[in-house]
Amino acid sequence: MKRKIGKFFIYLFAIFWMIVTIFPLFITFLSSVKDNQGITLGMFKLPDRFIWSNYTQAFASAYILQAVGNSLFFAFSSTVLTILIGMLAAYVLSRKKFLGSKIIYTMFLIGVMVPIHCTIIPISSMATAVHGKNESWFLILVYTAFALSQAIFLFTGYLNGVSKELDEAALIDGCNDRQILFKVLLPVCTPIISTEAILAFIAGYGELIFGMLLMSDQNKYTVARAMLTFTGGYKVSLGPIFACIIVAVIPMIVIYIFFHEKVQEGMLTGAIKGW
Repeated sequence: MKRKIGKFFIYLFAIFWMIVTIFPLFITFLSSVKDNQGITLGMFKLPDRFIWSNYTQAFASAYILQAVGNSLFFAFSSTVLTILIGMLAAYVLSRKKFLGSKIIYTMFLIGVMVPIHCTIIPISSMATAVHGKNESWFLILVYTAFALSQAIFLFTGYLNGVSKELDEAALIDGCNDRQILFKVLLPVCTPIISTEAILAFIAGYGELIFGMLLMSDQNKYTVARAMLTFTGGYKVSLGPIFACIIVAVIPMIVIYIFFHEKVQEGMLTGAIKGW
């Protein structure tokens, strides 16, 4: 009897949590088919009429599909670079003990605490000096640089929890460092790699500051930058902005549905393993 009561409360909490999670998305959808007055005076009410033209404006004025494609490209490219460079650095810091390794690791940890806003002027000056404004490669490198500290922290902590007997067995079989990393350790690190991939991808996909600072060409706008199309000096069109949000969030929902198990597994494993 007590077990049935316990299951009932667990299911009740799960249903409540599902409602709390889905409710903001539902309200966002309702707002995407209203005008400004309908949103400000009755955000939680069903619309008197559905204004689907908000989506037309999102596609025609903000080029939201192109912006989604740009953000996916920037986020995917920076994520691949982050994982590749992060795993190489983590392998060295975890497996190759040398003078100064602790200091280098500490410097990467400090990088996690650096506020993005204090780097705006230096990065803008750097972009001007190397002709990196409106260049995709420069924005990708910026996203990668800010994601690397967290990636190296997670990867190094995870590798420290992996038995070094795997390395020794691989060495006996004649493997070199590259083979040990990519053929032996990389498959073992799949959960933490999936976790960092999701975190880096989300950060790059929804980033606004550097997308606005470095990209002035509308053909290279990111999702967050494209939404500013409907923000003017005297008027803000809320309906098309919410329509942009709905279109932009769909890829993230699809990606999380496919990878959420790996993310949860990586988070739980990362809580156990450490430096």
